[in-house]
Amino acid sequence: MPDALVSIAHHYHSRTKYDPETLAAQARPLDYSRQPIPFKTYRVGSEVDLKPYLETGGVAEPGDERTDWMRLSRLMINTYGLTAKFPTATGQTFYLRAAPSAGGLYPAEVYVVSRGTRLLPAGLYNYQARSHSLWRYWDDHSWQGLQRACFWHPALEATHLAVVVTGVLYRSAWRYQDRAYRRICLDVGHLLGNLELAGALVDYRPHLIASFADRALADLLYLDPAAEGTLAVLPLADLLTVEQNLPCAQVAFATAPQTSFPPLADGELLDYFHQVTEIAPTADAPRWAMRPTGDTPQPGDTLEDKYNLPFGLRVPTTTAPIDWQPHLEPLETALFKRRSTRRYSGGAISLETLKQLLDFTYQPHHYRDQGFDPDPDYCDRTLVHTFVVACAVEGLDDGCYYYAPRTEELRQVRFNTFRRELHYLCLGQELGRDAAAVVFHTADLSAAVATYGDRVYRYLHMDAGHLGQRLNLAATRLGVGASGIGGFYDDQVNEVLGIPPDEAVIYITTLGQPG
Repeated sequence: MPDALVSIAHHYHSRTKYDPETLAAQARPLDYSRQPIPFKTYRVGSEVDLKPYLETGGVAEPGDERTDWMRLSRLMINTYGLTAKFPTATGQTFYLRAAPSAGGLYPAEVYVVSRGTRLLPAGLYNYQARSHSLWRYWDDHSWQGLQRACFWHPALEATHLAVVVTGVLYRSAWRYQDRAYRRICLDVGHLLGNLELAGALVDYRPHLIASFADRALADLLYLDPAAEGTLAVLPLADLLTVEQNLPCAQVAFATAPQTSFPPLADGELLDYFHQVTEIAPTADAPRWAMRPTGDTPQPGDTLEDKYNLPFGLRVPTTTAPIDWQPHLEPLETALFKRRSTRRYSGGAISLETLKQLLDFTYQPHHYRDQGFDPDPDYCDRTLVHTFVVACAVEGLDDGCYYYAPRTEELRQVRFNTFRRELHYLCLGQELGRDAAAVVFHTADLSAAVATYGDRVYRYLHMDAGHLGQRLNLAATRLGVGASGIGGFYDDQVNEVLGIPPDEAVIYITTLGQPG
């Protein structure tokens, strides 16, 4: 029996750490005969083709039906649509999507629930990325069931469409075993970052709901709860409709941590962890409150002061915002052209470039005048902290820095050149060694569990993925390479970089000159 004082989130995190002494023994050959297909198909239903509405020729009139179809089509393809395809050695075709995915496994599925609009009759739709269409697989009115499963979240009162994002667990577990849950939630975070930014292109504002009755949603969407789990619900507010310009509501509420659980064999941990962090339909959910704005100091944001030391290098990061031009045309280009960089040259980037990358990622209010959402939804961004390791940043000493988003400055934690160590920490990947800068997202897991319960593990990884996707797109806009890394030696990262041991490393993004 595991230690009763350890929550299941701590247990899962500890059990799925990579360690240099055990990783080789844990590795297993991949059975490519069982490699999952990253697309869902339905035997019955009807197709709503979105391809005819990708062309933007002609005059778009607000309220025009074709304009509304174009908005929905662009939203879906920029969120999770196909962006490239190429043949593989096996003769199959491999597809890339707008959102990155660990190992190209794409475990996320996107559904649309319609309350009933002039475009989409009431019912359930699955987004078919290969054909860029919505497959209507259920034509019943499900909106009240969605509201009930989301404990009557206020964002569902005035909206008429909602995106539901799920994770098909085996698609990632096939390769990453129990650690796959980390990757799935990061992938969903990437997708949420795309949805947020794509919404700015077409005047939709997604309102994130992260606390909901999981099994009720599985029943609503006709999912197999043993294979697929809901991770996010996002009512879409149409900003061209006055009554849907809604205030921002609370995204998640606390649930009790689980400190009693059975012994779990390898291979059983992922499914158990997801299921035990589900919320029951009968849960005593609190009344949803309006959330504070992103500029309001939050009590959980403790590292702002922890590294507010009177000594050590402090580098202001205030800068001119990235220019996304009128109508945000470079954003749509970035969403389409973004690729995970596979090799860096080892060359430097400028401090000004690093500042702009951090500015777009962490200071969304600086982009209000360009048409972006100044305060997008996260589960709780104050729980995710950021450390930056500079290896080749012109104008910045090599070393590890804590990034303080409220005061907009980098605070030096450790002075050193870390290229060799980063190569080791990132499992021998040359991306870590040759990057100009490496961004580490971390969280005090004990504090996070105390705030939200074990379900917070989902929230931390989705938020880190969301931030990582903003970094990816800003890097694409500036011509900088970027690549996320979800595999690393967990404890050794803290030891080498001087990051406190109570900070769990969640995600790594490498930045540099493409090789």
